[in-house]
Amino acid sequence: MPSKASARWLSEADVTSLLDINTAIAALEHGLRLEARGEAANMTKTHVAWSGGNLHAIGATFTGAGIAGTKTWAYTPNGSTPLLTLFDSASGALIAVIEAFALGQLRTAAASGVATRRLARPAARVLAVIGTGEQALPQAAAVVAVRPIEAVRAFGRNPERKAAFTRRVQDELGVPASGADSVASAADGADIITLATRATEPFLRPAMAARGAHVNAIGAITPERAEFDPEILDRCDSIVVDSVDQTKRLSREFISYFDQGRKPWSAVTSLSTLVAGPQHVRPETSDLTLFKAMGMGISDLSLGIECYRRATERGLGRIIPHPERAKISLSPAKTFPGGVRP
Repeated sequence: MPSKASARWLSEADVTSLLDINTAIAALEHGLRLEARGEAANMTKTHVAWSGGNLHAIGATFTGAGIAGTKTWAYTPNGSTPLLTLFDSASGALIAVIEAFALGQLRTAAASGVATRRLARPAARVLAVIGTGEQALPQAAAVVAVRPIEAVRAFGRNPERKAAFTRRVQDELGVPASGADSVASAADGADIITLATRATEPFLRPAMAARGAHVNAIGAITPERAEFDPEILDRCDSIVVDSVDQTKRLSREFISYFDQGRKPWSAVTSLSTLVAGPQHVRPETSDLTLFKAMGMGISDLSLGIECYRRATERGLGRIIPHPERAKISLSPAKTFPGGVRP
């Protein structure tokens, strides 16, 4: 599939024209099956923080597709500009640069969709969304895609964003939606609870989740953040994460619970293991299930490869000729006038 002659630059508009939530879920499920078979591998996620934000880097390689890729972004309170870069894994040639803001929203939402399809009760009707920022609508769309949701309740600290989110759920997803005045009232009796915030302290308490609920926790991806009280894990029959390794290193919620020996780390299942295993049916007797997303390169690369494939078929994107390698002169006479080093 990689092109030897040129690369493609795919814009945000290209991405949104090529992928929707159902396509994203299908692409991610394919990538997770490859991971389970040892045909896809993650690069260790890394980040560095400063007073104004965080710099992140994740990546993966897909052996069969012959593609390796990395996504990097700098998060700041004023925004971020993530880019996913795809390389031919045989030659190292650049094959695509994908503007990855929408793609990132879709891949995170797709992970919740994949998990919800396998962990939530089949008859789940009520979704609570805590957090009404940029991730909220894709998260709601992913759950609506896999469960017969009849009502969405939303809580967020910003009244204007909360109202805008509920309108978009009704207009774009066709599901009745309402704003709640607290986390507890939004979660009360909900079948599925999705946490999509930048909270630095836990706000979802064990007593807030109804028996039989499923929780998607997708916001706290660095150690300074937390969304749920780790005590919730006492009630969970199934605990699933996208990356066990990254959860062990970066999830304060999990580290504070499992490193104290409350349960063994073996109680945590990877999403790829869940997808590759027998068709999962949630037992009627289950109390709670929980999915924790940290973000991983396989998720981005799953969607990026599908996006690149579709763009190539349709001739979308801006063609970037491969650069010719320039020879570097190391002659002191050229590097320093007169050949004298300062």
